Amino acid sequence: MKKIGIVGTGFMGQTHADAWKETDAVIYRCLAKTLELSRPFSEKYGVQPSEDVQSLLKDVDIVDICTPTFLHKEMVLQAAAAGKDIICEKPLGLTVKDCVEMIHACRRAGVKLYVAHVTRFFPEFSAAKANVDAGEVGNVAVTRFSRESFQPFNANDNWYMDYEKSGGMIQDLMIHDFDLARWMAGDVVKVFAKNIVYSGNIAPFDHAIVILTHKNGAISHITGSWAQPKPRFRTKFEIAGDEGLIKWDSQTASPLQVLMHKTDEEGGNVGLPGSPLLESPYTTQIKEFYNSIMNDAPVRVTPEDGLAAVQIARAALESAKTGRAVDLESLEEVLA
Repeated sequence: MKKIGIVGTGFMGQTHADAWKETDAVIYRCLAKTLELSRPFSEKYGVQPSEDVQSLLKDVDIVDICTPTFLHKEMVLQAAAAGKDIICEKPLGLTVKDCVEMIHACRRAGVKLYVAHVTRFFPEFSAAKANVDAGEVGNVAVTRFSRESFQPFNANDNWYMDYEKSGGMIQDLMIHDFDLARWMAGDVVKVFAKNIVYSGNIAPFDHAIVILTHKNGAISHITGSWAQPKPRFRTKFEIAGDEGLIKWDSQTASPLQVLMHKTDEEGGNVGLPGSPLLESPYTTQIKEFYNSIMNDAPVRVTPEDGLAAVQIARAALESAKTGRAVDLESLEEVLA
C-alpha cells in the first residue's frame, strides 16, 4: 500500500483525491501555498498538511502534483531527487525546455513520471482511438476538435489568465486537443495559429484556431475558446479517413457514432452504442497510473506525449504572435 502526497489542494487536487479513494493507496499528506489554504482539503480527506515540499517528500511514496503549471518543473525536480514516482497534471511544464529537464531528471533518478492528460481516459475519446487503431475509418486524413468554455476563475490567484504562468487558453485548454489530435493522427511537424485576444497580460477574452500538419500528411483543425458565457462548456470532434467518419458532440450528448463509407455483412452504417459512465475518467486515469507503478504496466500516455503536447502549444503561441507557421523538431531531437 502506497502513501500519496498531493501537492495543490484546489479543485484539481480534490478531484485527484476522490480518484485515489477508489484505490488501496492512502492519501497521507497534502501541501498548499499556505497551511490555511490546505485546511479545507485536510479536513475533508483526513490528511495531515505539510508545511513545505521537503517535509511532504520524506513521508510519501508517490507525489501527485496538482499545482499551477508554472510550478510543475520545480516540484517534479524535487520529487525526482527524492526518488519518488510522480503524477503531474497537464500541461507537463510551461516550456519545452522545462519539460525536457523534467523528463531527464526522472530518467536519471529512475523514477516514473505520469502526465495527467485525462481526456485520453474519457470514453468518447478512448472509443474513437480504438476504432481508429482498428482501421474502422481507414487512413486518417482530417481531424477536427473544438473545446469552448467560459474563462476559468480562481478566487485566490487567477493564474490561468496570466500568460507567464499558464500560457493562456492555447496552452491550458487547447493542449487537450493538441494531445488528442496527435494521438489519433500521429506526430505533428508543422503548426499554424490565429489568435484573437484582448491586449495586455491579463486577457478577458481568448479565442484561437490552430492547424496541425501531421508527419503522415493528415491535417487537424483545432478550435479553442475562453469566450463563452457561463456556464457553457462544449466539446466536439470529427475524425475523417478514406473509409469512414467518427464524430461526437457534447451538446447533443449522443453516443459516439462511427459512420462507415463501406458496408459490413449487416449492411449500412455501423454505430457504436453508448453506455452509462461507470466511473469518473479521473478515477480511471489514477487507477491506470497506480497499476503501472505497482506492476510496471504500460499506460496510454507517456512523458514524451506530455512533452509533445507542450511543444505544439508553444509553437501555436509563437505562430499566433508572428503570423508564420512553425516547423517542429522531432521528439528525438528535442530530447537529445
